[in-house]
Amino acid sequence: MKYLILFPALFAGLALTACDRPTVVTPAVVVPAPGPAGPTGATGATGAQAEKGATGDTGATGSTGSTGSTGSTGASGEPGKSGGSTVIIVPPEPAR
Repeated sequence: MKYLILFPALFAGLALTACDRPTVVTPAVVVPAPGPAGPTGATGATGAQAEKGATGDTGATGSTGSTGSTGSTGASGEPGKSGGSTVIIVPPEPAR
């Protein structure tokens, strides 16, 4: 039984190594060389100047406003009143 599996495995290995793989040939890329530089072009004409005073003058800066007046002092509170003989006991919060 061991030999029945061994022979097809060897045959498949030999068959795959005997295959001829075609070689891929890529064509050479031809890059054209640039020609000589041409003559320099003529200089363009200078643009016309704007008329004097075409733009308006800048306006003057405004003056700083005055500081506001200080507010008046608030009214005094009434003096505290003395407590009576009542005692208030606050119970502790129950455990959770």
